[in-house]
Amino acid sequence: MAYGYTGKILEVNLTDGSISYRESKEEYFREYLGGSGYGARILYDEFDHTVDPFSPDNPIIFMNGLLTGIPIPTAAKSSFITKSPLTGIWGESTVGGHFGPEVKRCGYDGIIIKGKSEKLVYLWITDEEVEIRSAEELAGKDVFETAKTIKSMTHEKAEIASIGPAGEKLNKIAAIMIGEGEIRAAGRCGIGAVMGSKNLKAIAAKGKLTPQIKDRAKLKELLKEFFPVLQKGTRGLYDFGTAGGVQGIEANGDLPIKNWTLGDWAEGAAKICGQYMEEQGITVSHHACYSCPIRCGKDARVELGPYKGTVNHGPEYETCAAFGSNILNDDIRYLVAANDLCNRYGLDTIDAGNAVAMAMECYENGLITKEDTEGLELTWGNGQAVLELLRKMAYREGIGEIFADGVVNAARKIGGIAEEYAIHVKGLSVAFHDPRAFTSMAANYATANRGACHLEALSYFVESGVFPGELIGFNKSVEKHSDEHKAELAVKMQDYMNTLNALGLCKFLMRGKTGPKIIAEWIEAVTGWEITGDDLMFIGERLHNLKRMYNVRLGISRKDDKLPPRLVSHDRKTGSAAGILPHMGKLLNEYYSIRGWNDEGIPTKERLQKLGLM
Repeated sequence: MAYGYTGKILEVNLTDGSISYRESKEEYFREYLGGSGYGARILYDEFDHTVDPFSPDNPIIFMNGLLTGIPIPTAAKSSFITKSPLTGIWGESTVGGHFGPEVKRCGYDGIIIKGKSEKLVYLWITDEEVEIRSAEELAGKDVFETAKTIKSMTHEKAEIASIGPAGEKLNKIAAIMIGEGEIRAAGRCGIGAVMGSKNLKAIAAKGKLTPQIKDRAKLKELLKEFFPVLQKGTRGLYDFGTAGGVQGIEANGDLPIKNWTLGDWAEGAAKICGQYMEEQGITVSHHACYSCPIRCGKDARVELGPYKGTVNHGPEYETCAAFGSNILNDDIRYLVAANDLCNRYGLDTIDAGNAVAMAMECYENGLITKEDTEGLELTWGNGQAVLELLRKMAYREGIGEIFADGVVNAARKIGGIAEEYAIHVKGLSVAFHDPRAFTSMAANYATANRGACHLEALSYFVESGVFPGELIGFNKSVEKHSDEHKAELAVKMQDYMNTLNALGLCKFLMRGKTGPKIIAEWIEAVTGWEITGDDLMFIGERLHNLKRMYNVRLGISRKDDKLPPRLVSHDRKTGSAAGILPHMGKLLNEYYSIRGWNDEGIPTKERLQKLGLM
């Protein structure tokens, strides 16, 4: 009997309409844990890495984690995996909510989607049937309209993963959105555009099966001891969501300000944080992903524009930075409205926000003019202009066409010095944590497999004292602005985050001082396997190297492991991180040495053999 996982993967070929099934292997769950780990194994072994991301031969692989859908705190995560149309390399986006657990309740560990439908369709999945259904009436509809309509045609409690107009228009920063009102986003890497290229509008699921647990009593006992610690460590997230951290992040010099140029913005930060939203009555309710006691999700009331009065998922920290500090907009109501539009259109708020900031800097310096924008004044802080630009980006209208595919593609279209305003690594916009504040993040951004992703390491959790490094075998003291030991910290945290993503667990477990030892005990109770915390860290190393090897096939090496000039040569003059610049040569040399890679950033044969990858 399979414990934790279901033992079955659904395969759908949209070209010929065929539906089939394959066994999901226990040894693959033992070696790769599920989620992005198992998905990486499939993508690496079975699909042509040279294909165009929009080719019917480029799959979308959806995989649940080993623990997804198990009644363990935060066990809600799943991953979408593909070759990214935004970056042209490894594409991965992990998302919470309720969709992944519902797919497991239908009896599936994952879904492999191949081919391309002639017409717009959606998938309807239950534990009894799988259907490819027409979605032509959903063409052009936003995410909320799509979810509402599909529920009316299937089941009122169906869980929905869908794309909005941005995905249909093949915007390379399009996301796959999970839910209807309580929205979660598989945001990064343009995953939504790949879904759009297949003429797949949505996946809907409703099941009634229950994942099996080997020792339910033991698991219950372990969790009883753990819950109070987690609740204490995450109280701030429950009260104010991730946006509650805006002011503290600004105080650390970690907040991006005016397209990553300024060092402090305390007064503005106080007006875009979760505490302010609560005080002003903008936050109206709380919600949680599956099996999560943290309840960091907030619903906010939209008070501007055509969606005035709308209540839906409120802005998280990254979105507050995207449409607040990074464009100098301290009007929280416009920020909430921008978040609402991104959710409706299916746009990644990180890439969209960086694109908007780039557009404003281009406008300020005359690279684009009022004539180019058709009268739209892209001045710093202009929230109304942001809303219109987002609409134009989603529908590829006018100036929006330039920024619809992210900052790198925009820089190529604009030319000249615009490249300096494109803040990215390997084509992926930098997530909103500044590597000049926490230098371990410089090593992480440069070497993260999908580009400038904070979630591949979250090493600043250790640097800021949120998570004890000794729990992952990092026993050194660090100073946040120093480069000492930061490469090692990035390696350790990348390995740990790889395990969390593959298992289907949330990063916020770390706020409850949750290390791999505790998680190994949960896995043993669920599956009956003998596994240790050290085993999990070893698997995390295996996963990071496997994804790196996918990128190596595509030509990625040391030449690509770099930060944009603004983050390594432009020191800020104010703020708590004033004057700090990471030393990338030193960090990379140490990182490669610890990883067992050669000087060009290629994993050695010896290291791959040790990891069981050869």
